[in-house]
Amino acid sequence: MAAAAALFLEIRQRSQSGLLIIRELKPERWPVDITVMPSSIELKMDEDCKVFNLPREVRVVPPSCRGLQYVPGDGLHMRLLVQAGLNTKVLPAVGESLKPKKSCTFYCQSCGQSIISNQTFLRVLSLPSEDWNDLVDEWCCHPSPFNDSILHPQNGDCFLGPNYLLVDSGSISAGSGLEILDTDSQDAASNSSSSISNSKGNSRVICKRCKTLLGEVMPSGVTKYYFTELLIQPSEDSFPLIPRSAYIQSALAHSLIDLSSTRSTFRFSIRGTDGASYILIWLLNSDTFLVESAGNMAPIKVFTLLEFGMSSDSRPSEIWKAVKVLYHPCVKSRNKELIDAWGNDAGVRTLIFPPRTCLELLLMLSQSNVSLPPSLRWMNSFQVAFLKM
Repeated sequence: MAAAAALFLEIRQRSQSGLLIIRELKPERWPVDITVMPSSIELKMDEDCKVFNLPREVRVVPPSCRGLQYVPGDGLHMRLLVQAGLNTKVLPAVGESLKPKKSCTFYCQSCGQSIISNQTFLRVLSLPSEDWNDLVDEWCCHPSPFNDSILHPQNGDCFLGPNYLLVDSGSISAGSGLEILDTDSQDAASNSSSSISNSKGNSRVICKRCKTLLGEVMPSGVTKYYFTELLIQPSEDSFPLIPRSAYIQSALAHSLIDLSSTRSTFRFSIRGTDGASYILIWLLNSDTFLVESAGNMAPIKVFTLLEFGMSSDSRPSEIWKAVKVLYHPCVKSRNKELIDAWGNDAGVRTLIFPPRTCLELLLMLSQSNVSLPPSLRWMNSFQVAFLKM
């Protein structure tokens, strides 16, 4: 029956092209009439009708349909010209809420506990690449004047990295929701919280309520907070309820896009603060919109030769902005040779997150991969997934 059909549409914004797959449309259920209109797609099969209403941001060009084919296990494939609007809502990047001389509050993203209240920074600056010092010889005609200097925030500073922020520990007005564990305390607490792990002997910053690892205090007195663990809001705003899965995907997607556009880096090694490798990611494209829907079924009521009744409560399909990635899982010593090869490649960027977050991210990528039509799940030896923004 037409009711079993589902829609998958992958749109490339720059080329205004889309791959449309009508899933669960098996040959034994044919014949089926498919009508493609600018704002909807209709299926008629015997006395059943199913209507996929596209989001208002999306308009297809029906005459551009080409490459029509049936792929076993997937359904019916076709390619179309698609116009996708720019007003699709995405979660803002973590650093967008940080403005100089504007009060903000840091929350634990996992439980909503206020970590740092009413904090004001005099300067909010983006950090250069970690290997900036290696390029000094190319900039200067004399010996390096920096002497292997490390950029440390001063009182009132906030430095933004690709997936973390740095602040001077002495300038933070920490609230009661914050707890700092030194190295000795971590050993005693490791049996009670799997989210706390040792990293180079740094003290760990955790949420007092849920014990989630938020960051670490380095010997220099600088505190590093990970974007995936904090939600930063203007002090006058309340804590927004954002599912953790959506938040982590958005935070990582923003980091990948930023690094690819500013550093021309497209391959990433995801490591934990415990030093283990979890995922290898290759950013494929960042101009993708995804449209998915199960549609609605309505009985046909023929009024004229070309008209038929449709359910009045047919719901529009949902649309997400997303980045498309290729990935390799690296847990349990998988892909060790590739890990070593990427580790020695200067074109690969390492991103470090708490171990629990790395495992959550791997689970999200796996769930995304399994939800795709089977023919789209692999590209060469890599698995394919989307990170929704």
